[in-house]
Amino acid sequence: RQAVGIAGALYLVTFLAGIPPALFLYRDVVVAGADALTASANGGIQWGALLDVVNACACVGTAVVLFPVLRRCRVRFGEALALGFVTARVLEAAIIFVGVVSLLSLVALRTGPTAARGMGGMLLTVHEWTVLLGPGLIPAFNAALLGWLLYRANLIPRMIPALGLLGAPLLATSAALSVLGVNRPGTVLSDLAVAPIFVWELSLGVYLLGWGFRPAAVAALTPSR
Repeated sequence: RQAVGIAGALYLVTFLAGIPPALFLYRDVVVAGADALTASANGGIQWGALLDVVNACACVGTAVVLFPVLRRCRVRFGEALALGFVTARVLEAAIIFVGVVSLLSLVALRTGPTAARGMGGMLLTVHEWTVLLGPGLIPAFNAALLGWLLYRANLIPRMIPALGLLGAPLLATSAALSVLGVNRPGTVLSDLAVAPIFVWELSLGVYLLGWGFRPAAVAALTPSR
């Protein structure tokens, strides 16, 4: 029960740490485009990078804490799905770290040689792709893997993982269209695709922190090895 509560708290930490950089702290740099080096002087990048590191660590933490329970679910290929969830969370965190490094490099280039400062636009492009492929795509795999395990094992009310299972293909499709240049992040289509995943992860965090897994479902898990 304590471990599940920690997982719920970590899910909420990903919201608290992940939203400010995306909506506020990185905004000046992203909007500035070619003038990203100048815009990086306001200090938002450093604070955003710190929060993104917290977000990435919390991502990994949710998977590490839940894995011992998820691997015991009486679901076909349950342990493989649980391991896949851990892998996807680690991959998401790794992509977030790449984005952090690219933006922190902007700060270093601001005071560097003139020739090096021309790399600012490239680093900003790297960050944009990490946002698309990390928080913009990997959560679809997280939702599919974790949502299926929770739904089949009935560890929480099935309406919650059903949101994740609904949102996974929507988010993956939106990200794929963005990669192909058909869609762009921030459009109505993108926002609609993100909404079910947003509600799924938020409701999952709140439920795990407040109630944990259902005792009857936990009792039905395979014995720990």
